[in-house]
Amino acid sequence: MQLLMCPPDYYGIEYEINPWMNRSRRSDLQLANEQWSALRRVLQERCAIDIHVIDAEPGLPDMVFTANAGLVWQNKFIVSNFRHEVRRREAVHFAAWFRHQGFEIVHLPQEYFFEGEGDLLKCGDSWLAGYHIRSDIGAHQKIAEIIEQQILSLELASEWFYHLDTCFCPLSDKQALFYAPAFDPYACRVIENHIPHLIAVSPAEAARFACNAIVVDKCVVMNDGCPQVHEQLEGIGFTVFETPLSEFLKAGGSAKCLALIIQ
Repeated sequence: MQLLMCPPDYYGIEYEINPWMNRSRRSDLQLANEQWSALRRVLQERCAIDIHVIDAEPGLPDMVFTANAGLVWQNKFIVSNFRHEVRRREAVHFAAWFRHQGFEIVHLPQEYFFEGEGDLLKCGDSWLAGYHIRSDIGAHQKIAEIIEQQILSLELASEWFYHLDTCFCPLSDKQALFYAPAFDPYACRVIENHIPHLIAVSPAEAARFACNAIVVDKCVVMNDGCPQVHEQLEGIGFTVFETPLSEFLKAGGSAKCLALIIQ
């Protein structure tokens, strides 16, 4: 696996676009850099993942959350259309980076909001996509046409879990972590019908972003403070690496938010 990350050189809580963010609760930039570097080391040294790095840009504090940049599909990079104005300038920099790497850059119609891998994940042969809070359901159809795959649309029901990757984490073809209260009832049924083995996450550990983990084969990298999920994952054969990401939780993000899958 290869991932794209962006250092938190300009990271900070400079605005409030989800309930986690509070400008009065400032981030510690030195600690954020230490936590980001520790995550990178775990991914490289313990999970043998190749990490690519894009330069951070001044005035774009959330660029560190590269999962939201878009979706890589074969030789294409589908660029995100961010819902919030404060994040839209990120797209130009991500598109330039992928263009330089030789990817074909694909833009969705501007009327459809789409926030990349944050709202579109693959579990086995199924593509699952979140909508309502950040991404639009109309974007799912456009992406389905580009990747020539069926996409299952899931309505997110909690502003606290505004992206799919904050409340759902594919583990294998038939396994996933899942925080049911983040979804509407129909979305829960869709997930239950398509994924045979679901690990329910408690409210306390969902709030620690247990679902926002990076999974590579039998290796799971996640924020610390999720002992129940840790034990359940080890019980079914996964090796879990916890690494503190408290500074990024202040902005509503954790391990998976900090990495975009390139291949």
